[in-house]
Amino acid sequence: MYKAVVFDMDGVIFDSEKMILDIWVDLGKRYDIPNIEENMYKCLGVNAVETKQIFLRAYGEDFPYDTYTKEVSRRYHAMADGGELPMKPGVVELLSFLKENGYIIGLASSTREACVRQELTDAGIIEYFQELACGDMLKKSKPEPDIYLMACEKLGVAPQDAIAIEDSFNGIRSAHAAGMTPIMVPDIIQPNDEMKEKSHKIFASLIEVKAWLETMK
Repeated sequence: MYKAVVFDMDGVIFDSEKMILDIWVDLGKRYDIPNIEENMYKCLGVNAVETKQIFLRAYGEDFPYDTYTKEVSRRYHAMADGGELPMKPGVVELLSFLKENGYIIGLASSTREACVRQELTDAGIIEYFQELACGDMLKKSKPEPDIYLMACEKLGVAPQDAIAIEDSFNGIRSAHAAGMTPIMVPDIIQPNDEMKEKSHKIFASLIEVKAWLETMK
C-alpha cells in the first residue's frame, strides 16, 4: 500500500504547459527564432536554470533569453493570475480522494516556489499539499532525482512508498531514478518506448488515476 502521492504541477495539475508553449511559439514567429517548438519540448519538466541553458546551447551564448523570458512571463501571468489558470480534469476529485483515504500529499515542481504557492493558492487547492519541493530549492533539475528525493524526505516517506504523477519525460525519468512509482498522465508529448518502460502505469487523465487507486482500497 502506498503512503504518499507526489504531484508535478505544470501539465499535471494545471493546463499551463500548452499556454507557455503557445506564447513561445508566437514569440518565435515575431522575432524569427527557428525551431522554437522543438527546443521548448526539451524544456518540459526542467527548472529555470536548465531551461536557459537549453536555449543558450541551441541559439548561442548571446541569445537574449532573459529579455524574451520576461515577455513570456508577463503574457503568461496576465492570462493565468487570479485563479484564471485552468486545472486539468479530475484534480480536485483526486486530491479529495487522497485526503479522505489518508494519503500524504506532496508536490515536486520545477517552477520556483513563489509561483507554485501563488498558483495553488489562487486555485484554492494549496491546503491539500503537506509539503512542496520547488525548482529554486535545489541545484539539480529533473531528470535528476533530487527534487523527488527532497519531496519524499520532507514528507517523511521512503521513495518506494510513494507515487509520482508526471506528464513530462524528464519528470518520469526523475521519479524513476528516485526509486518511486512513476505514473504518467501525458500532456503535450505522448509516451515513447522509454516512458512505457519507466512508467508503472500510463493514464489518459487524473480521473483514471483515481479509479486505479480506488481498486487498492
